[in-house]
Amino acid sequence: MMAPHAGLERRVVAALEATPPRIPVILGGCGTGRTTALHALVERLGHEDCQYIDVERAASTPERFFAAVTASSPFAPTSTDDGPSSARDAFDHTLAHFARARGLDRPAVFLLDEVLELRTFESFPGLRHVLRELLQALQESGNRFVLTSRYIARAHRLLRDASGRFEVIHLPSLSSSEVNAMLPSMGETSADDREYLSRTIQALTDGRASYVRAISDAATASTGRVGDPISALTALLTSDGGLTMWCGYRYELRLHRARGYGALKAILEILAEDEPLTLTEIAQRLHRTPGSTKDYLSWLEDVDLVMSRQKRYSFCDPLLRLWVRLHCRPVPPSVDEVAREVQAYALSRLPQPAQEPSLALAGTATGSERKRWGIVEID
Repeated sequence: MMAPHAGLERRVVAALEATPPRIPVILGGCGTGRTTALHALVERLGHEDCQYIDVERAASTPERFFAAVTASSPFAPTSTDDGPSSARDAFDHTLAHFARARGLDRPAVFLLDEVLELRTFESFPGLRHVLRELLQALQESGNRFVLTSRYIARAHRLLRDASGRFEVIHLPSLSSSEVNAMLPSMGETSADDREYLSRTIQALTDGRASYVRAISDAATASTGRVGDPISALTALLTSDGGLTMWCGYRYELRLHRARGYGALKAILEILAEDEPLTLTEIAQRLHRTPGSTKDYLSWLEDVDLVMSRQKRYSFCDPLLRLWVRLHCRPVPPSVDEVAREVQAYALSRLPQPAQEPSLALAGTATGSERKRWGIVEID
């Protein structure tokens, strides 16, 4: 199974090797393949010259972050003093480590995953502009850096006044050919059936790598042959399904990074029922003023949960919208309810069945027994 976004690695390496080197900033939502790309870079560049840092997991206090980064570093220590004496001093030591570390006969490479999480340090004394200071230090360093973030709007705002050394790279949705390359081997499955499966999964997932993997694994797990991706998605979105847990994690993660938690949940539930909607329509259903509703919507945009096109708001992630419809209510949905909602979702995103070839249903007795995807049978 090939890693998603195979061309991304070449673009990042070209940026690092440019004269002067550029600093790639990889932006993409949850499950789009940012972390996978960074781990592939570590393997390509070598563990001796490259340090991967999961900022989201390691950022607690500036002192502990500095200690964790240097303890796991492949590079020689850059400081001989007794260590930082304050939060401000610890952050300065971290910047010095990024600037002065050296690989084997070449500049060090730092891969900072979820770099915007360093803004948590801004609650400590003397650290009001952590991210701005970080960007300034990175562009002045002779080392190489790759940054990532799931928060696209915040990253753009931060980089608005940054130097031209920063190169923003948006992770695009996977194409059907990239989805095809990620699918496992499926025995004697024909090329046409495999291509149709990849196009169906791409449409259902909006080309997000984590969703693609989950549905393709579920659709082929039992027989190793082509299964029904819509039935697989139905199973994954039941109360104990894998995508139910994944979507719940992403939903809470972004809401906790935003302001106005309760009102934001209400807006997402409104948009899950009907989208796109104008500001006025949302305000009326929320029973709030347009002014306060506009603030709520801007906070949702800030964490890339909703987007606005022609003054009408909708979810950024259609599959997350489906999850909200199913699970943001007092009683978990039944299997039948999940099946009906997934069926409606699939019909809204897939071509009409008459326009597509039918595929043999995996596990049937003969190849003559055919079933068109888009129909879920409920016993």
